[in-house]
Amino acid sequence: MKINVGSTDRLLRIVVGLAIIAIGLYYQSWWGVIGLVPLLTGAFRFCPLYTMLGTNTCQR
Repeated sequence: MKINVGSTDRLLRIVVGLAIIAIGLYYQSWWGVIGLVPLLTGAFRFCPLYTMLGTNTCQR
């Protein structure tokens, strides 16, 4: 896996992922599980969709 998620993108993904999970927990909804997608892509700094689209937000 080649890193394709930059610093700003990573921070946004982690914050949004945590917010979605928190909202899901607050409303006791399984929809909060969707928050794992941006959280994990931010944590691992790899987005499979970016690979398919040929996008890279890293500045390296």
